[in-house]
Amino acid sequence: MQQANRFLFYAAVTVLASAFAFTGLGAAWLYTSDAGTSLRRELQQRTPNEWLRYTLRRLEGHNKLEFVAHPVLHTLQQRLEREPPYPLPSLGKGQQATALHSLGNTAERLIAVTDAQQLREAMRQADAGTRIQIAPGVYRLERKLQTGRAGLPGQAIVLSAEAPGTVWLEFTQAEGIVVDKPHWTIENLGMRGVCPRHDDCEHALHVVGPAAFSVIRNNRLEDFNAHIKVNGLRGQWPDHGLLAFNTLTNSRARETAKPVVPFDLVGANHWRVEDNHVSHFVKRHGNGVSYGMYMKGASEGGRFERNLVVCSPHGVSAPGVRVGLSFGGGGTGASFCRDGRCATHEHLNGHMVNNIVAHCNDTGIDINQSTGVQVLHNTLINTSGLATRGSLAQAVAASNLIEGRMVSRDGSALVQEHNKMLDADLVFTNADALEFKWRKEPSAYSISPVPANDFYGKARSGSSVPGATQ
Repeated sequence: MQQANRFLFYAAVTVLASAFAFTGLGAAWLYTSDAGTSLRRELQQRTPNEWLRYTLRRLEGHNKLEFVAHPVLHTLQQRLEREPPYPLPSLGKGQQATALHSLGNTAERLIAVTDAQQLREAMRQADAGTRIQIAPGVYRLERKLQTGRAGLPGQAIVLSAEAPGTVWLEFTQAEGIVVDKPHWTIENLGMRGVCPRHDDCEHALHVVGPAAFSVIRNNRLEDFNAHIKVNGLRGQWPDHGLLAFNTLTNSRARETAKPVVPFDLVGANHWRVEDNHVSHFVKRHGNGVSYGMYMKGASEGGRFERNLVVCSPHGVSAPGVRVGLSFGGGGTGASFCRDGRCATHEHLNGHMVNNIVAHCNDTGIDINQSTGVQVLHNTLINTSGLATRGSLAQAVAASNLIEGRMVSRDGSALVQEHNKMLDADLVFTNADALEFKWRKEPSAYSISPVPANDFYGKARSGSSVPGATQ
């Protein structure tokens, strides 16, 4: 399939050259001029997906060129950006049906709340070791909720529902809950943005400043631009956080020019992001670029492990650009960087391990101006592949299964070991439907260190097949 796609892509370029000739520009330009030579070099550096989108944009308003080129380009688009079957399974990731409770936390006091005002007061007054348990129901909140006091190691303040799916907090403003104290845990809740304008529903959770050791587990957050925002404040940073078993999604495309990134971390260190299900983060306005999850802003030590990221569970070729997982994102303004300028890295010593990324019309994994990055045992399906970019970027990619390409750009360094570039239809029974039974199992390799478990938590041996699943 990959060879057929590449053939179609170059056929499309030929059609465009003919279209240029048809309008008097001359097809010979593509093959004989310095600019044409430069263009052919660029074809080797950019993925077919990128050139396809660029070409479609440039053709807008040129009726004769559109008439000649659109049939070939749209045929190519259907091959490069396959529409996934709907609905797709969650593969055990995201919010679980049964409650998850914080381990090692001594709850000394229980506060039961039954209305929005009680909830607001409980969050202000709860001491370390308190569990605030919200009664089942839907709570409409028109002012943000805020943490009042700090928890302690082993005595977090816990905000929870007794059972997932029984409590929904509906927010009508930019921020739902602001966590600015350490040792808070938020679990088993549902949160929904219900703003008439998408610009007005920014974050379900904003973890900021001194809110170190925050735990966000087993929640479902939907219809926000950046569902979870993590950043510093006045020189303090919310380090050592955990984001696990959360579902982050939207019911429709976001009509906004603001950043659309379900998990948006800037400057905080040592966050673990595990077993989450992130999907449907289409951005309609502005630059149209959206990411599933990223860490940037001179942060370090972050880990993305065993997550399922589906950029577009339907409408994969909708306008805009969608990237799966990233260290570095689109870069950070100097004033927001932890070191004041992101001088040596956007992210340092990050790990992406055992993730599955699917149905993105751009890269599944993106490493931008980030160094010391390890990309191990990931599976990328129906994306343009993996890319490093920027002169600061340095990454090792080992034992990944990748449909698409691996590209290093702009002076970046990418070391590749035992990766398998795959034709998904030949390797899996139905990869587009996220069914990962082997048709043809690839050869096993030994890498060091080998991730102990796979995407499903199954133990690996010292010698393991590439990709997220055993």
